[in-house]
Amino acid sequence: MTERTRSRIQAAEMSFLRRVAGRSLRDKVRSSVTREELRVEPLLLHIERSQLRWLGHLFRMPPGRLPGEVFRACPTGRRPRGRPRTRWRDYVSRLAWERLGIPPEELEEVSGEKEVWASLLRLLPRDPAPDKR
Repeated sequence: MTERTRSRIQAAEMSFLRRVAGRSLRDKVRSSVTREELRVEPLLLHIERSQLRWLGHLFRMPPGRLPGEVFRACPTGRRPRGRPRTRWRDYVSRLAWERLGIPPEELEEVSGEKEVWASLLRLLPRDPAPDKR
């Protein structure tokens, strides 16, 4: 997920939460305060947890299942000029390294054990990134 996408998701989420709380931007109340009052976990954390859960499913999938095959595939051919776009696999492995402390080399082994993987996902921190406001 790009920084722009993360920023837009967070902005939309806070817009909804402010509306629920009956506030506007002019009230100058921090997003973290609004979130605490409504007792809502950040949407980005929920998305990241879902992405990591799906990664565990992909690693445990038996050979021959289409999602697993697409995940493991290495396409051939020429790429467009410029910096390569971040692949989902690279993004999620970096996410697992940053949030769970699991190096990319051990990711397949750790996520292969369903109970261990689920317990690691439950230990994710509450706030993925501090608010800027």
